[in-house]
Formats: sequence, structure tokens, C-alpha cells
Amino acid sequence: MTLSQQQVAALSAETVVVAAGRPPRERNEPVNPPVVLSSTYFGTGPVDSGDRGYGRYSNPTWEPFEEALGQLEGAELPGLLYSSGLAAVSSAFSLIPAGGILVMPTHSYSGSLAMAQELAGKGFIELRTVDIADTEAVKEQLSPGEGKAANMLWLESPTNPMLGIADIAVLADAAHSVGALVVTDNTFSTPLVQQPLAFGSDVVLHSVTKYLAGHSDVVLGALVTSDAGLRETLLQHRSIHGGIAGPFEAWLALRGLRTLALRIERSQASAAVLAERLGAHPRIESIRYPGLESDPGHERAKAQMKGFGSIISVQIAASPGLSGEDAADRVIAALDLWLPATSLGGVESLMERRRRHTAEPASVPDNLLRLSVGIEDVEDLWADVAQALDALDS
Repeated sequence: MTLSQQQVAALSAETVVVAAGRPPRERNEPVNPPVVLSSTYFGTGPVDSGDRGYGRYSNPTWEPFEEALGQLEGAELPGLLYSSGLAAVSSAFSLIPAGGILVMPTHSYSGSLAMAQELAGKGFIELRTVDIADTEAVKEQLSPGEGKAANMLWLESPTNPMLGIADIAVLADAAHSVGALVVTDNTFSTPLVQQPLAFGSDVVLHSVTKYLAGHSDVVLGALVTSDAGLRETLLQHRSIHGGIAGPFEAWLALRGLRTLALRIERSQASAAVLAERLGAHPRIESIRYPGLESDPGHERAKAQMKGFGSIISVQIAASPGLSGEDAADRVIAALDLWLPATSLGGVESLMERRRRHTAEPASVPDNLLRLSVGIEDVEDLWADVAQALDALDS
């Protein structure tokens, strides 16, 4: 069933995530869209006349997911599915004109930041990085007095992995006032927690690999916009550069999307419990979780999010003869239930020391652990992390 804009407006997001992207209600037809495995299609007319043409241009298995994601983000158009989150990042960066200026959070996802640095190193763009939670500093980078105004503002909120919170609406207005496009990476929040288009973003990005697919079994990305011209430009880039999704991966992502509301509800509730307990543990030097009233981004997150997400970042305290970095590594090694692995947003809880990745910004502390809270029993999760922390004293 293709939901109309009126139906989407009348339904909760928790219902849309289940109902959107369904086939027509016809006798003996499936309730789930099928996987279409074909590299080409019958047709003799121009592709823009309605013929699908070739498998790099479209696939019927992509479209239900794209439709559902667009509706969840409150967009007027379907989203665009990509072969990976970074393929989507690359497509979004293509909107920056040659020699244009990109303003980006200092603590952006390391893959996005590495790609931006590569483009800047080759002279394709100018990169300005800034603490995205410092609204006035961002405004200064967008239009720095005598300098050229920016062409794109890249937002993450919360940021990866420092969980800084951007004032999306204020920064979108500031960017638009100087003619800059606004792209928001909404991977951490998902459209059930935050809808950046409603705050003025022009394009929303997702690593579908994470919460949307939700089972750590696919690598995909997506972009969403309500601007028909921008969508056509992004579609053209995807078609020419070949960053397309596999049909089976797209089908798995849609299947995973159906349980998104349940997974987010469970993982957010557990994250809130764990954050409170971790904040009181003597082995925790500092903690970032926007759901804590003590967190510097709490009030801003409360104003623009429908919850606080399922990611927690903590710094492990050093002790005599043991650096914070070594202590963090020992915590990871002592875990029994939490999985020591990268990525996030799956049903399983993951924990890692982020600076083990060479691409992570040097401003990320060596002793920082990023926790992606899954859907396991919260008491089991706490027992495991508590024993790993307590083992530091043995």
C-alpha cells in the first residue's frame, strides 16, 4: 500500500514504519515487496519517459524502502538508497561547487571527515571545521567577515562520537542566509527521534547500515530531500557514479525497518538507565549522553529530539600505573556480553575505543569508549559493563 501524504500525516511514525512501502492490496498478491534480480528491463523508449532501462538507474526493490524513508523523514519525495553510507556522503558532497566551502563539525563521523579532507587536499573544496555545538562559532565559519561565505553546512546532531548537539533550526537559517545548503547526518537519531527537514535542513543523510536496517547484516546509505531539483541532481550522481544498492540488501533493509520503533524504544530506555549508572561509577572520568540533565546538550536535545538516542560515550579514568587509554582497553577485553566491535545501531550492544581508528580526529580522547546500546536485557548489560569496570581494581 502506498501511503498518501494525508495518511502519513494522520498516522504515528510508529505505524508508518510498518505500513509504508507495501505493495498494492490486490487479491493473491504478497504483503511484502519481492526481490527483483535483474540488470536490465524490457523497454524501447527513453528512460525519462518511464522505461526503467538499466539496473543502475532503478530497481523495484529499492523503491519501497525509499518511499518509506522519505515519508518517515517528513519529505515530500522518496529517498535515494545508496551502496553505503559513504556513497551517500560522496553524493551529498557533489552538491558543493568546485572550489566551494564546506563547514563541518570537528567531531564528524571519521569516514565523512576523511572524505572531506581528501577533497580539500586535492583542492576540490575548502574545508572549515568547527565545534558544531558552538552556534556563534559556526555562524562565523559560515560567513567569516572578509572571507568567502560557505556553500554547504554539514551537520551531525548528536555528533559521532562526542555527542555534541547542534541547534539545527538556528544553524539552518544562518546557512541559508549566506546561500549555503544544509545537510544533516541523522544516523544516530533516526527519523523516529529527529526530523531535520522540519528544522530547515535541505538534505538528510543516513547510514542505513545502522539503526534503519538494524541487524548488522547490510552496508547501505540513503539521502532524503523535499527539493525536486536537488533530488534529481543526486539521482543523476548516483546513476553516473554507480553507488547503487544491491536488491537483496535493499530488501533486508526494509525488513529491518519494520521493527525500528520497537528497537528504538527498547534501546533508548536501556541507554537512559545505563547512562545514569555509568555517570555514578568511580571509574568513569566523564560521560556524554544528552538524556542526562548534566549533559551540556541536554536542553537543546530535549527541544528538538523525541528522545535522546541509544549512544553513550564515556572516558575511563586513569589510575596509578595505568593510563586512561590502557584502562579503556582493559574494559573492552573484560567484556563478556557487549561485543567489542565497530559500527552501531544493531540489535546487539557494541562497545569500542574510538581512537583505535587512525582516521578518528586527534581531539577525540584516547580513553573514550563509545557504547551502542542494543535490545538485550538492561540488567544483563549493566552487570557485564560493571564487572569489566570493577576488574580494573583487581
